[in-house]
Amino acid sequence: MSRTFWLCILVLSCLTAPARSAGVQLLDSDPRLEGAIWYPCVAEPRAVELGRLSVQIVSTIDGVKDCPLTATKLPLVVLSHGRGGWFAAHIDVAEALADAGFVVAAINHPGDNGNDSSKRDTLSLWQSRPDDIVRLIDYVLNDWKDRAAIDRTKIGLFGFSLGGATGFLVAGVKPDFDRLARVCNQQAGICAQLANGEAPPAPSHDSRIRAAVIVDPPSTVFTADNLAAIGIPLQFWRSEQGGGGVDPAGTSRVAAALPGKPEIHAVPAGHYAFLAPCTPQFAVALPRFCSDPAGFDRLAFHREFDATIVRFFKAHLVDGNPPR
Repeated sequence: MSRTFWLCILVLSCLTAPARSAGVQLLDSDPRLEGAIWYPCVAEPRAVELGRLSVQIVSTIDGVKDCPLTATKLPLVVLSHGRGGWFAAHIDVAEALADAGFVVAAINHPGDNGNDSSKRDTLSLWQSRPDDIVRLIDYVLNDWKDRAAIDRTKIGLFGFSLGGATGFLVAGVKPDFDRLARVCNQQAGICAQLANGEAPPAPSHDSRIRAAVIVDPPSTVFTADNLAAIGIPLQFWRSEQGGGGVDPAGTSRVAAALPGKPEIHAVPAGHYAFLAPCTPQFAVALPRFCSDPAGFDRLAFHREFDATIVRFFKAHLVDGNPPR
């Protein structure tokens, strides 16, 4: 997709997100760990300059920079953004979780973000993205200056779009690339690699993840057989109208194939409804990404979306419900 498309996604997902009070520490010293960590804070949020973490025209996020973290035994949730996105793509989710007592960490996936597309549409992403999540968890637990505040036994994951697929892989699913090869209809990118017999090594599985929220992922490589490897509680969101490379029939098939008793939500809108609500100016300038079906209130939906995610992680990481 075009550079303009990804710029639109970046702007929509940051500038229109409702602000909540959350402490934020920027991660900008390691190119493999560029992002932020959000956590509980009672001070009023203000614009935080991103500096070298700025992406396109986005140079600030709301938060309380370096707010002192005094709480202990906090659960951790890591976020995985979609194709070509960035670490603050779901800042509303991060802020809602931080406001509810979670630590939230997100980084840009190297090679697949708004500033670096070097790995986009390559098989290597299916290995590197899960590795990124493992590396992020390792950093927060072992090297982050406030690591003592984390309860190492209470870790969750949120992933949107290709980030949702990343979440499946980290949860133990091995993608079925043979299935993808059979439906390829182009001679470039991943399809060309598969036609040449290429395949990445098995993706990293991280058993430290105890619960996951998976949102509208691409579905072709997932089947009942490989999804059976999932052994943690899941909350699964899908759009009924799809878009952005996501097929509603495919996500419906995946939802039906999930093992155990997943919490499933079907949203009567398109893929982009999971992005933050648009300002009136953006609604005029970018109707493709801001237009929703008649009767669908994106602002109201995001209040419900964030609250439902918080409730899920509280139930499975805070209230002591054991993993399945």
